[in-house]
Amino acid sequence: MHLLTGTSQHPLAAPRHAHYIKRLRSAALCLCALVSITSAASAQDQSATQADLIAKGRYLATAADCAACHTAPHSGQPFAGGYAIESPLGKIFSTNITPSKADGIGSYSEEDFARAVRDGIAKDGSHLYPAMPYTAYAKLSDEDMSALYAYFMQEVKPVDHAPEKTELPFPFSIRASMSVWNLLFLSKDRFQPDASKSAEWNRGAYLAEALEHCSTCHTPRNTFMAENHSKALSGGALGAWYAPNITSDPVNGIGGWSQDEIVQYLKTGRAAGKAQAAGPMAEAVENSLQHLNDTDLNALAVYLKETKPISGSEAKPRYEFGQPSVTEAALRGLPGQQPNENGFHIFSGTCAACHQPDGGGNKHYPSLFHNTATGADTPANLVATVLFGLSRTVGDETIFMPGFGPNAPFTDRLSDQDIADVSNYVLTQYGNPAAKVTAADVAELRQGGPESLIVKLAPFAAPAAGIGGLIVILAIVWMVRRRQRPATA
Repeated sequence: MHLLTGTSQHPLAAPRHAHYIKRLRSAALCLCALVSITSAASAQDQSATQADLIAKGRYLATAADCAACHTAPHSGQPFAGGYAIESPLGKIFSTNITPSKADGIGSYSEEDFARAVRDGIAKDGSHLYPAMPYTAYAKLSDEDMSALYAYFMQEVKPVDHAPEKTELPFPFSIRASMSVWNLLFLSKDRFQPDASKSAEWNRGAYLAEALEHCSTCHTPRNTFMAENHSKALSGGALGAWYAPNITSDPVNGIGGWSQDEIVQYLKTGRAAGKAQAAGPMAEAVENSLQHLNDTDLNALAVYLKETKPISGSEAKPRYEFGQPSVTEAALRGLPGQQPNENGFHIFSGTCAACHQPDGGGNKHYPSLFHNTATGADTPANLVATVLFGLSRTVGDETIFMPGFGPNAPFTDRLSDQDIADVSNYVLTQYGNPAAKVTAADVAELRQGGPESLIVKLAPFAAPAAGIGGLIVILAIVWMVRRRQRPATA
């Protein structure tokens, strides 16, 4: 023991001890710095992961075309709802899906969100109408649902806005009845890849069947407005418009289209010598399809080229009909030379300036021949375009045609007979001459298209329910009186 310090340490050991302590402190500081760097890196990684998840959700929401229905036109309020969806049952107003806690989905958990998107049931238990394509979204994977939820909750701006409520006529106003409809027609199976197909085909199938919900428009529906899956993608009425056959059938479908033509159409809304998008398809191109990457667009094309071919009544492809016509140029200013004089004059004065006298069109206006709208045996899309016009913005370019129906300026409006006449002129000169349009056809499309059987029967639902209720009451009264009747020996 050292006599002066009362310690057992040798005097020469003190400097070494101090040096040792200094080294320990340096090591500790390095360790703390390392922990801080690691923590910062971990936080940065988590932030990057979350950013990637939100970016994925943004892309998925675009592919699912959420904005098209949940954003009212010209409102400047993305996803705040209020868009009136024209359905055979009546107008269905889209809901607010911003993270507003007052009017939107701000209080939804991820489970609530998934249930609404895939099962059609809101957080409060109310049923959504299948105008929301939850029958297709039911195929979405759990991973994609998480990404969508992250995007809507963390990036979409909350908007306190209560859109107009949907008020359908009885019995469609009873939302609880949708539980029966779901039981009959909603499959909750998630998308399952086909091991016999390529990864590209499976990606295209997932996009078409789930996110892009192609069958919602392009598949005919049964009496109860559910998709007829035995005729998937073979075409169906969509209000005033008609979503054509997009199976791989070479005559009635798109089997005669090349993969590049399909990609071009999906990306721009136009395939030269084939078709151009109008109506709901123009909205899909503008809001969704043009924003997909080329890999996904090609995957969609690969899938569509390999769908089950379903034939129809058309004898040759719609885009093969027609040729240039010199009739308008030859007969201009010579009245009484046409069997359809009214149609000729309307075309000459209203249509020829843009679509050209020979019907060949130009850079901005499509040709009227080799055009699926004028070559179809169902000319609904031709008539609907004349009635309601066309607007499609792709990139910086807007393709526009004014409508001549109810929303046109008074001086530009055409009567049902006028539209029938000009449609027949176009069909005869440039398209399928076997297709005919009557004023009654135009009137029906002006009102939103042909009514389904279930809609025609709807007015009888209330009387039937009343009669049924009266029968039940009378049966109960009869049973009660029968029980109260004294027994006889």
